[in-house]
Amino acid sequence: MMTGAGTVHVVGAGLAGLSAAVELAANDRRVRLYETSRYAGGRCRSYLDAELGCRIDNGNHLLLAGNRAALRYLARIGAIGTLERHPDTAFPFVDAATGERWIVRPNRGVLPWWILSARRRVPGTRAVDYLPVLRLRRAGPSTTVTEVLGREVPLSQRLWEPLVVAALNTGAEVASARLFWRILAATLGRGAAACRPLLPREGLSETFVDPALAWLRTQDVDIRFGARLRALHFDANRISALLFDTGPTELGDGDTLILAVPAIVAARLAPALRVPDHYSPIVNAHYRCLPLAEAVPFIGVIGGTAQWIFRKDQVVSVTVSAANEIVDRSAEELGELLWRDVAFAYHLPAHPVPPVRIVKERRATFLASPAQLLRRPGPRTQWTNLLLAGDYVDTGWPATIEGAIDSGVAAANEALGPPPGAPERQRRSPLGGATRAEGERERALQ
Repeated sequence: MMTGAGTVHVVGAGLAGLSAAVELAANDRRVRLYETSRYAGGRCRSYLDAELGCRIDNGNHLLLAGNRAALRYLARIGAIGTLERHPDTAFPFVDAATGERWIVRPNRGVLPWWILSARRRVPGTRAVDYLPVLRLRRAGPSTTVTEVLGREVPLSQRLWEPLVVAALNTGAEVASARLFWRILAATLGRGAAACRPLLPREGLSETFVDPALAWLRTQDVDIRFGARLRALHFDANRISALLFDTGPTELGDGDTLILAVPAIVAARLAPALRVPDHYSPIVNAHYRCLPLAEAVPFIGVIGGTAQWIFRKDQVVSVTVSAANEIVDRSAEELGELLWRDVAFAYHLPAHPVPPVRIVKERRATFLASPAQLLRRPGPRTQWTNLLLAGDYVDTGWPATIEGAIDSGVAAANEALGPPPGAPERQRRSPLGGATRAEGERERALQ
């Protein structure tokens, strides 16, 4: 049952917009969700690729059991069961230059005794080599990861740098040391339970998008696809109207707008906003090949062009983050180059190269450098009824699934205000708190 409050207009149906809409609807707010395209999910979706003749994800996203906001979101929309839990907290790697293979295995509990075991840590490293990572927590706001951890030591090359690039989509020599520490503290710093990999059983849309849309429809949320927002009408310190291709939508005195669009779009609509303005590319390659039923579901590559390879039902997918060095190469060249690493990692023939789809995202995420972090806004703006959501908004997370979902929840909480009778600074917990059944499902996955 709706409250007497006004409508919250959420523009953008990526994960930030979807999570904002879910949180609002769960708290009985009237919501209208707009999306420019004919599909939801943004950078986190699946689609049928006509050239490959199968369904693929537009990118690869590895969820971890420590991603609390994402798991609460999935529990709310009834999608926890669509995840496939990796049977072990294990991260396999292969060195394409030397042929060496190893598996990093964090232990249960917060004390990292796994670094004492040669079978669990990176080969060629000693337990004492891991101690300098603690310096990250004292890093200054302008300090990069390389300035703290160095670059020539084997541990940086074989673990820290690959994790930095994967999590921040930024090279270690540029990436913020503080932001990387935030990731480590929430994952490896909490032990194996927080690091357990969780992969969609079918695809990104089947886990993150389709269940959300279905749940929102049960809550009578008005979802409008093909709604391109051209401009905002500003009236003193508030937004008074949304100007779509189809015409204006007036905002009443009690209405709120959540802009859940990419940073570059938000800045175009509201030029006074200060947002990140330097970006980092990602290149993905999707190969149609026979299922590799016995192969590990993912593997990290050191010393090659590929960085992470994911084995799926009919597809093997490769992700190269911070891909400035290869993003301008042709699709044909990239297809052959990346397949070499796939073939080596999974013991497959190097020729012929299977059918491949190359997906380039030149502005995949903001550059996670210290300077760009200073440009991240919070959810509130100078306009009283305009809030921001998106992976570029400052949640303490980089531009990840967790960051996008957390930003949507934060914006929704600002629109909802503090719970009745609570102090002004007290906010609702993410997704309004999970039900007992939802909490049990979340704990089971961890």
